[in-house]
Amino acid sequence: MKRHNILLLLLLLTLSNLAQGQRNHNLDVAKNLDIFNQVYKNLDLIYVDTLNPNEVISTGIKAMLRSLDPYTEYYPESETKNLKMMLTGKYAGIGSLIRYHQKLKRVVVDEPYEGMPAATAGLKKGDIILSIDDSLVTEKDVSYVSSHLRGDAGTNFVVKVQRPSTGKKMSFKLTRQTIKLPELPYYGILEETSPDARQQSTAAPKIGYINLNQFTEGCAKEVRRAFVDLKKQGATALVFDLRNNGGGSEMEAVDIVNLWVGKGQTIVENRGKISQANHSYMTRLEPVDTLMPLVVLVNGETASASEITSGALQDLDRGLILGTRTYGKGLVQVPLDMPYNSNLKVTTSKYYIPSGRCIQAINYRRDGSGGYRERVPDSLTHVFYTRAGREVRDGGGIKPDVEVRNDTIPNIAYYLSASGQDSTEVMFDWVVDYISRHPTIPSPKEFHITDDDFADFKQCVVRSGFTYDPVSQKQLKELVSTAKAEGYYEQAKEAFGLLESKLKHDVATDIDKHEDILRQILELDIIAAYYYQAGSIEAGLKYDNQLREAIRLLQSPEEYQKLLTPKKTKEAAQSIALPKKQTAPVTLKKKPVTTIFDAIA
Repeated sequence: MKRHNILLLLLLLTLSNLAQGQRNHNLDVAKNLDIFNQVYKNLDLIYVDTLNPNEVISTGIKAMLRSLDPYTEYYPESETKNLKMMLTGKYAGIGSLIRYHQKLKRVVVDEPYEGMPAATAGLKKGDIILSIDDSLVTEKDVSYVSSHLRGDAGTNFVVKVQRPSTGKKMSFKLTRQTIKLPELPYYGILEETSPDARQQSTAAPKIGYINLNQFTEGCAKEVRRAFVDLKKQGATALVFDLRNNGGGSEMEAVDIVNLWVGKGQTIVENRGKISQANHSYMTRLEPVDTLMPLVVLVNGETASASEITSGALQDLDRGLILGTRTYGKGLVQVPLDMPYNSNLKVTTSKYYIPSGRCIQAINYRRDGSGGYRERVPDSLTHVFYTRAGREVRDGGGIKPDVEVRNDTIPNIAYYLSASGQDSTEVMFDWVVDYISRHPTIPSPKEFHITDDDFADFKQCVVRSGFTYDPVSQKQLKELVSTAKAEGYYEQAKEAFGLLESKLKHDVATDIDKHEDILRQILELDIIAAYYYQAGSIEAGLKYDNQLREAIRLLQSPEEYQKLLTPKKTKEAAQSIALPKKQTAPVTLKKKPVTTIFDAIA
C-alpha cells in the first residue's frame, strides 16, 4: 500500500509539472505575441517613414521561420503560385528557359521546351528579348522578364526579339498555357554493353533506362507506363536514374516503389509531435515486376522523395543503389492555408523508411551565428539492417551500395559553360551561331561536331579574350600570402617563382588538354536545340561513367547478387520491422492532414 501511494504521488507530481510547463509555454506565447504587436504598432505610429505593412510583416514572419529548419517557409499571396508550381510542377507561361547574357547585358532565350508555346511559335536559342507587349525589357533582369512572360493560362501577348544570326527584329504572338515540366524526360533501351559481358556471354540482358527528375502529381503513372513499355520492348534489367532529383510528393514515391515490390508493404512512416502528422504509407497495388534486376543511380542532389524511393528499395533489398551519397532530407512538409490567400509550408514530421532509419543529414537547428549546424558525423549515426540483413545507417542520406564518383568537370569547361561565369559568352554565342548555320543535324546518338568545328571554337575562344583563374593559381596565391605573413617568403622566393611559371596557364593549351569534355558540352548543348531535353539526355548517356558501371553490374548476375547478400547473417535482421513509435498513433476520424495536402518530402 505504501509503495502504491508513492507511485501515485510521483504520477501526480509529473502531471502537475507537465501542466505547469504547458501553462508557462502558453504564457510565453501570449506575452511575446503581445510584444510583437506593440512593436509594430509603435513603428507604424512614430517611425520616420511610412511602413509598408505587407513588406515589414512578411519580413518578420520569414525571419522567425529562419530560426527553424530550412524547409518551413511562408508564402504571401503574391508568392503562392511558386508553391503551387513546386507541388504540381505546373505553371502558366511560354515553356522556355531564359538567361542573362553577360556580354549583351540582355535577357535571351536559352532552351525552349518541346511542344510548348515558345517552341511552336518559333523562338530559338539566343533570341534577344526586347519587349513584352508594350513593356520594354532591354534593361531588365531575368526575374522581371520571367514574371512578365508568365501569367494566366489562355492570355495572349506579343514578344519582340532580335535574332543574333541576322540582326533582324521579329515579333511573335504567343498564348500562355499551363506548362508542366517533363518529370520523365527520357526513357529507352540501352544499347551499350560492357567488354567484360561481351566476353563472358553472348546473351547479355536487354537493359532499360528511365530518367525521372521530379516527384510531381502523376509521375508514378508516367514511370509505370514507361516501365511497361520497356518490358514490351524486351527489357530484362533496368537502370532507374534519380540523380539531381530534388523530390516532391511522398505518395508518388510510394507508388513508384510499388512497381517493384508487393502490395501491402509499409514504405515510409511520418512521425511528428501531433497525431495528425503521423501516417504510414503502404503499397496499394499489385506490382509490375518483383524480380527484374534493378540499379538506381543517385548523387548529392538526390533528395527527399527520391531518397524515400532509393532508400526503400535498398532497405527491401529490391535493387542496388549506385553513385554517391544522397542529400539527406528526412523532413516532411505540409502546405497549410493561411488568411488572405497566403500559405505556410511547415515541417510537421520526420520520415522513416522500412529499416526504421531517418536519413536527415543536417542538424537543422541554428548554431547561433545564423547558419545551420554541420552534417551529422558518421560516428554519431546508428546501424540498421535491410530485410536480408545488410547494414545501413541513418543520419547521412542514402549511402550507395556501390560508390562511383562522376567525372569532374575541369575549371576551364566550367567557366566557359556555366551561366554568368564568362563575361565573353563565347561558348553560348558559338553554339547559337552553329545552330543558325545548320538547319538540321543527325540523330542524338549519331551527332558529333567535326575536328574543323572544334578548331573554329578554339579560335573563337582565344580571340574573345576569355580568361579564367585555375584553382592551382588561386591556391598558390594563398600560399604566397601565408608564407609572407609567416616570414618564409624571401627564402623561398625563387621556388615560388619557378612554381608560378610552371602553373601559368595558356587558354589554347588548356582547350587542347580538355578537348574531350569540351566537345561533349558543345554537342549536348547543340543537340538540345534540335531534339530538346530528351535528345540531350540520350546523347549524354554514352559519356556517363556511372551508367557504364550500372550496365556492367546488370550484365554480371553473380556480382549483382553478391552485393545484395549480407556479409554476415544476422538473426535479428531476417525480417523488417519499424521501431515502436514515440508518438501517439493516428486516431483522426477524418483523413490525416498528410493525405489532404499530399505531403512534400
